Amino acid sequence: MAASAGIVLTMCVLCAATIRTGFALHTVNAVYGETIVIPCGHEIVNELLFAKWKYENPDGTPVFIASRSAVKNKITYDNVPEYNGRLDLSENYTLSIINARIEDEKRFVCMLITEDNVFEEPTLIRVFKPPSKPEIQEQPRIMETGKLNKVGDCVAKDSYPYGNITWYRNGKILLPLEGAVDIKWIKEKNSTSGLHSMQSSLHYMTTKDDIGAYFRCTVTYFMPNGQVSKESDPASFDIYYPTEKVTIQILPPKKFIKEGDNITLQCRGNGNPPPQEFIYYPPGHEEGIISSSAYHITDIKRNATGDYKCSLSNKNMMASTTITVHYLDLSLSPSGEITKQIGDTLSVLCVPFASKNISVTFMKDSKVVSALPFNNLQYRDSGIYECLASLEEEGLQSRKILNLTVEGKPRLKLTKNPSSDGKTKTISYEVEGFPKPEVQCNSAGNVLYLNKTEETALSNIKYSAKIIISPEENTTVICVAENKLGKEVRSLNVSAINIPEQDEPNDRSDDGSDHAKLIVGIVVGLLLAALVAGIIYCVYTKRSKSATKHVGKELGNTEENKKLEENNHKLEA
Repeated sequence: MAASAGIVLTMCVLCAATIRTGFALHTVNAVYGETIVIPCGHEIVNELLFAKWKYENPDGTPVFIASRSAVKNKITYDNVPEYNGRLDLSENYTLSIINARIEDEKRFVCMLITEDNVFEEPTLIRVFKPPSKPEIQEQPRIMETGKLNKVGDCVAKDSYPYGNITWYRNGKILLPLEGAVDIKWIKEKNSTSGLHSMQSSLHYMTTKDDIGAYFRCTVTYFMPNGQVSKESDPASFDIYYPTEKVTIQILPPKKFIKEGDNITLQCRGNGNPPPQEFIYYPPGHEEGIISSSAYHITDIKRNATGDYKCSLSNKNMMASTTITVHYLDLSLSPSGEITKQIGDTLSVLCVPFASKNISVTFMKDSKVVSALPFNNLQYRDSGIYECLASLEEEGLQSRKILNLTVEGKPRLKLTKNPSSDGKTKTISYEVEGFPKPEVQCNSAGNVLYLNKTEETALSNIKYSAKIIISPEENTTVICVAENKLGKEVRSLNVSAINIPEQDEPNDRSDDGSDHAKLIVGIVVGLLLAALVAGIIYCVYTKRSKSATKHVGKELGNTEENKKLEENNHKLEA
């Protein structure tokens, strides 16, 4: 009876698979392709005969897939094609399903069977599959401002369940905005695998602010441990926009442009792509010069100063810049080699011609000197003079040179030097003049040999030498200094060796001033003497009528001779 009752109970269990015990429903989350582990979820009951696993179809009908005998410890797997080779039933009646599939998302029931009862523990299986990394497809090469541009299609494949796609610009979420942001969704399910693919298309109103901006898309989906996101690689685009402004630039950049420089004028538009053709307008060219490159000026001249303009080929935008060509010239008058004489006046005019006001500086021997003219030139004024002018900031400098030579007639001075040996006498001379005078000395009558020492230069215009003589009798030494401008003669009386020298004027001039004065004095003296003799002759003639003419003449001549002799002695003294 007992055995019959057990068989009947077993049959009832197999037939009445839908019996519920009131246990709570458990959920197991599994990852697609991994192993699903489903615990039986019920404590092992006493006098257990066997355990059996089933799942329920959507219509509620049961499908048995595996069982295990508690008495014989034998496992039996039912012939269910979708689970053949995928099941494993452990000793604690835990069911494992390898290579989880979307179709495994069902309600599984663990059944524990005793002689008297059947215990069921249902478990709901949820399967999750992460999508592929989202990818922005159909990206444009460029985007233009002022219109809706397609940024691309964000595609994420093979997800379960569906994921959500979100667009970002520079890390900020893009939401649909009429006329500015348009987002469209497409979702597809693979009928074979049951996996989902998501696609989102973004159209975006591009502005110049999008230069350098990057776009991303992310897909957000669920996994057993919660919500997860994946993001795409960034996408950036070349933004095309029209030119709104034209600029002109001088290359290479220079603070100052000086005459002789090479410069380039470069016109640019701020559009993208940048305009390739411009019209350049140098000063005086109203029609302009069309060029697809820059406008070059080589060896620029001062007359190139002015306003330079450029425009787009349609002439609707224009830019301009002013070029000032700096220059510096000097005019020095007189210049070069200049020769003047002592006492002359020299006026020098140095005039700068420059791109702005500037002053000039006179220098001599690297020292600044006061401005010319010279009213009374001296030998010390000879030298090289420089007139300097500079525009330091512009890097311009100019100089002119005047080489001034001051010439003069010779000036000669003779001096007696005291004798120490008593056998010779020494005369020194100093001569001054330019060009250098030649000095020749002789004794009166050329009867005395003069021993002249080598000249010593006291300066570039003054020289000295000594004359050593041994006069046996009184003599006069005569020296002549001469250059191309004239000559000067000086004489000096020298007594014999055995006669001590007496002080007398250092210089006697036989030409020029002193010599001329002496001659004039002698002539005047002779004229006076002749006049006195004539007066005496007339007086004696009148008073001597009784005397003979011959005697009168003798007496008259005798007296006249005496008077003339006295006058001559006075003049010599």
